[in-house]
Amino acid sequence: MTALERRYRRLLLTYPRQYRVAHGDELLDVLLESATPGQSAPVLREVWGLLLGGVRTRITHQATGTAWADGLHLGVTAVSAVNLAALLPFAGSLPLWTLLSALALLAIMRGWTRTAFLLTLATGVKAVSIAGGWQPLDLTLLPVYPSPLADHPLFETSSPLEVALGYGVALSGLAVLAWRRHRPRVRSWWWFVAAPVVAWAGPSLLPADSRLPIGLSKMVVEVVVLGLAVAGAYLARDPRWALASGIYLLVTSGGLGLHGDELTRQHLAYWGVLLVLTLATAFAPYRQRRHALD
Repeated sequence: MTALERRYRRLLLTYPRQYRVAHGDELLDVLLESATPGQSAPVLREVWGLLLGGVRTRITHQATGTAWADGLHLGVTAVSAVNLAALLPFAGSLPLWTLLSALALLAIMRGWTRTAFLLTLATGVKAVSIAGGWQPLDLTLLPVYPSPLADHPLFETSSPLEVALGYGVALSGLAVLAWRRHRPRVRSWWWFVAAPVVAWAGPSLLPADSRLPIGLSKMVVEVVVLGLAVAGAYLARDPRWALASGIYLLVTSGGLGLHGDELTRQHLAYWGVLLVLTLATAFAPYRQRRHALD
């Protein structure tokens, strides 16, 4: 194998495995035949084209199966990752419940909807109880103080209704998916990477004494994920990413709405960014179709 072929093969790894099995050798032959004598590395135009083509193909390969079911599952995954992120800084004080929340996200990512429903239900009951100061399952010393990942006690700024909204949306989606009796697709392990980043208090858009802080790390993750959703909707011309984004926006809007008298311009700007990206995800597929007809 020549150095040029090895470099082409590494670039082809950006394509999904199924695509490489079906078309990889053919595409590699075309690239090698078009290379100049003595060439040892792909030209910049080829590198960019292969990287862009690989990302585009990976995105369009995600647009398979029933759009509404896949979008619902993706939205539930995002909400559950945020639910886990809320507990992660308190793993030292709540090891069992943090573990159950992590297992719930794992079950969702693997498509085990019934197991995920039971784990989410148990974790949700405990989370709502802590937010309300109740002790129905086991005794927990309140308030629950954090590790270095956070700078305030668990659910200090959240009401029981706000916590119940996140878990209620996840449980409703899981119930629909379990009733459908068709196993959802396996999700990326990157959701487990996103949860600790969201959990980190880090810099905030608001002063430290704000009653409703907004972590910059969480906002960055949200903007990146919603940006990828816009790209997916545009390239695949598929509405599943719009449904997933709408589910996440619903939970976020409900949480902010319950603090209506405490909202500032920064809060409204934050919500506006999420709203714009969600609307872009909803309109992107149809705008692409109009261009295709032109």
